[in-house]
Amino acid sequence: MKYLIGLDVGTSAVKALLVTSEGNVVGSYTVEYPFFSPQPGWIEQNPEDMWKASADAVRGVLTKYSVSGEDVAGLGLSGQMHSSVFLDEQYKVIRPAILWNDVRTTAQCRFIESTVGSDVLKEEVCNPALEGFTLPKVVWLKQNEPENYAKLRWLVLPKDYVRFRLTGEIAMEVSDAAGMLMMNVRQRVWSNPILEKLDISPEILPPIIGSSEVGGRVTAEAAEATGLKPGTPIVGGGADNACGAVGSGVVIAGRGMVSLGTSGVILAHLTEPRLITEGTVHMFNSCVPGEFYMMGVTLSAGLSLSWLRSRLGLEEVPYDVMTKAADPVPPGSRGLVFLPYLTGERTPHGDGNARASFVGLSATHDQGDMIRAVMEGVAFAFCDSVELLRKAGWNGTSLRALGGGARSPLWKKIIASATGLALDEINIDEGPALGAAILAGVGTGVFGSVREASDSIIKVVRSVEPDQEWRKVYTELYQVYRALYPALKPSFDRLVTFA
Repeated sequence: MKYLIGLDVGTSAVKALLVTSEGNVVGSYTVEYPFFSPQPGWIEQNPEDMWKASADAVRGVLTKYSVSGEDVAGLGLSGQMHSSVFLDEQYKVIRPAILWNDVRTTAQCRFIESTVGSDVLKEEVCNPALEGFTLPKVVWLKQNEPENYAKLRWLVLPKDYVRFRLTGEIAMEVSDAAGMLMMNVRQRVWSNPILEKLDISPEILPPIIGSSEVGGRVTAEAAEATGLKPGTPIVGGGADNACGAVGSGVVIAGRGMVSLGTSGVILAHLTEPRLITEGTVHMFNSCVPGEFYMMGVTLSAGLSLSWLRSRLGLEEVPYDVMTKAADPVPPGSRGLVFLPYLTGERTPHGDGNARASFVGLSATHDQGDMIRAVMEGVAFAFCDSVELLRKAGWNGTSLRALGGGARSPLWKKIIASATGLALDEINIDEGPALGAAILAGVGTGVFGSVREASDSIIKVVRSVEPDQEWRKVYTELYQVYRALYPALKPSFDRLVTFA
């Protein structure tokens, strides 16, 4: 039997997923690795850790399920978007990677806007300048570490760095390149107008390859590290959210997904590009060739609940037990509202200074109220994204749910009731790793096309419908939630000076 591997290079771990050539999931193996915060708002990672964890995860999944590397038809990659890996002429790492959730680059975003112009940004890259994107990190390096910038020969993202270590070939896959703020999304070429205005050499950017295109083959050295056979094809893969869409069947216009992990994503598939002018909704290239997707992001979704768990001293309590305390709490959490801006916010505010807040807290509120308020606050953040996607033309009636937080029946019901959209549960919830494996199958000829493979493997098995009584409460409370950010923003901007 032949197998495919989907390798997801995440923020805190690498997951290797083993799938048969018929599309059946065999199992997975996960290897964790650290990230660091040398200063408030700075989030960095060692690319060598990314590679070692990736190699260990591949070898681990082969060993765990007694599969020979000889039987692997191909491997596809998924990875955290936007995070920068800086390499010199010898392909050596210059400094730690600056991650997607690092918010040090607010000044660089304003510099890019004033130097390039908002109209050029929208026309060329179809997205605003935000702290999480890659281009502001390059500008930060140029302005703050000129000695490191002078060494810069290649700029890649995490999964493309891992592909380089596997194959010795340097390239950038298109759906990830779209999130760098450096590629013309419609034309699929590096944006010379933006690079010229910022005096950044296009020579630092590798060739762009397709999501289901073979981007190299496993070297003898990488084979020794991973257990794969030398010459095994390594397919382009995709950005984590783009692969998540493939791995949840969101490959047809009208379909959408909600991903409830550390961050939270609302994503909708597009067959044609759309220029989105309102809010910080993004448009990127899909893993379906020639097609696109738009999405909104809340930076602290599952992170908000894990943060509360640690602050309440419940680290040893499983999440399903913890959230049971919120079950008897009525919708609205007895007048308690949570803004989930622990690490700033992407959609709709694009504000690195935004901060999390409990509003309405009183002596009568207890642990259950706080837990439910956090879950509801994340749901309201999703409402912000849904509203912007609808204004941009999306007309879907449901969202396919994936991610660790989507395992909570209560959280799914809260999100469905807040957004007014049914949440569809699918037969396989392996997210980006499954999408990467499907792309590996397409790239190696195991499957005919991305859409055909994704649609045949992923099926909706049940739906969580909105509770109409809860919806009435949430519709009213959402208006309170929306009014809080503009009221608190001046205070947020002042408070960060004390951090």
